Amino acid sequence: MKQKIGIVGGGVGGLVTALLLSKDPKKEITIYEKSNSFGGRLRFTGNEDFRIDEGPTIVLLPDMLLSILEEGGISKKRLPLIECDPLYSVEYSNGDSLLKYRDIQKQKEEIERVFPGDGEGFERFIKDMRWRFVRGQQQFIKQNFVEKKQFFSPKNLQTLVKLKAFLHVKQLMKQYFKHEELQHTYALQTLYIGGHPSESPALYSLVSYSEHEHGIWYLKGGYASLIDILEAELKQRGVKMLTNANVEQLSIQDNHCDGLQMNGEWHDFDDVVLNGDFPLMDDLLPEEQKQNKSYTPSSGCLLIYMGLTRNYTQSSIHRFFIGDDFEKHMKDVFQHRKVPVDPSIYTFHPSIIDDTLAPPGKGVLYTLVPVPSGSHIDWSCKEEYAEYIIRKLEEKGYPSLRDSIEWMKVKSPQESMQEGLYQGGSFGIAPTLFQSGVFRPQLKPFGIENVYAVGASIHPGGGVPIVMQGAKMLSDYMNQDVYMTLQKRGNVT
Repeated sequence: MKQKIGIVGGGVGGLVTALLLSKDPKKEITIYEKSNSFGGRLRFTGNEDFRIDEGPTIVLLPDMLLSILEEGGISKKRLPLIECDPLYSVEYSNGDSLLKYRDIQKQKEEIERVFPGDGEGFERFIKDMRWRFVRGQQQFIKQNFVEKKQFFSPKNLQTLVKLKAFLHVKQLMKQYFKHEELQHTYALQTLYIGGHPSESPALYSLVSYSEHEHGIWYLKGGYASLIDILEAELKQRGVKMLTNANVEQLSIQDNHCDGLQMNGEWHDFDDVVLNGDFPLMDDLLPEEQKQNKSYTPSSGCLLIYMGLTRNYTQSSIHRFFIGDDFEKHMKDVFQHRKVPVDPSIYTFHPSIIDDTLAPPGKGVLYTLVPVPSGSHIDWSCKEEYAEYIIRKLEEKGYPSLRDSIEWMKVKSPQESMQEGLYQGGSFGIAPTLFQSGVFRPQLKPFGIENVYAVGASIHPGGGVPIVMQGAKMLSDYMNQDVYMTLQKRGNVT
């Protein structure tokens, strides 16, 4: 008898879960994706001439990503990763700029050049974070907390104190750097997962450390080309992959899910994995099983995708332009929940190292502005705001940008919400203290014996490698869960 597994949602979490589970030929897996393509946040946009990642761009924690894929049977040779050196540039409103390097000595010299006296603090930061990263990864990122007491063990609580988890990231950076601009430079990485630097627990400061420890990489062809590799491998293994397949509800009897309804038809399954944005998965359950919880969404993004008649000369494909008042931008996004007037801006210009994305002599440019999530903002004016951002970029580092645009697309949180992201947040639920670790939804979130979950809103959290780590924990747990169930029934010894 084959174990029938239904996966609701074909994002990277669902695909990697299927990859790991499908190593066992006794598992019969079906993936239901409501849109017309797989990948979720990880996909391309463009036209016949230009192609660019629509969502994630920076490849972090490459060793974690590659090791999980290799465990699933995909050789790292199939992923042409290019290391970014320098990692990126941070450009301040006063005209100064800082290059971030993976090399520690080179980075210290660069910090001393721009922020005299802060090189020593950087050395302390690296020394402290090296220890914290190992402990944090072992005890939190690679552990599930289905059993809550696992989190509140004396060992974990001692580690939390040593990690200074009672502080937020910005507070922690003040202990290392005197210049506020440098504090922002080492705190802004919480924006990678949609979190406020002054609200995200200090554990997330490990992201900025990991840039030095593991580097920042670019996947040639675009990050979303990973989805093509996963899809091809899964189809070769016989995994059923259905698009335009809208799952409407789960059937729950005696705390057990016996199947789901898709496009009006019922399908029986032994286990069901939910890979949609988790807070919205409540809608699939009968009323008595719904959690009816409210969550704080991550920030949204105003995204501008451009096909250009040229490529710009710059030191890295990644650039961060910090506005006049970074703190005000963050307050506008997370507290006042209004569109920022003087925003900080991230740009991604991969065509300067990858000629597969545009015709010869042309390029692509991706621009991201953190904005509030939620339905309260009227984004009918998104084109006008995009033009404002383009003018800002022309002033800051992309001269004559408007005249160089051949193709453009603008995306707001409104479109993200329509695509199924909770409140239009681009990164799952926000990484606040009470939405992290044990407080974040776990891989078995409803207490239903055979319903599981994976994705950016599920522990351990957002970011492609971290979601993949969640998929690995889920596949391991499901294999153990099935074994325990069979053991209880007397089917195994």
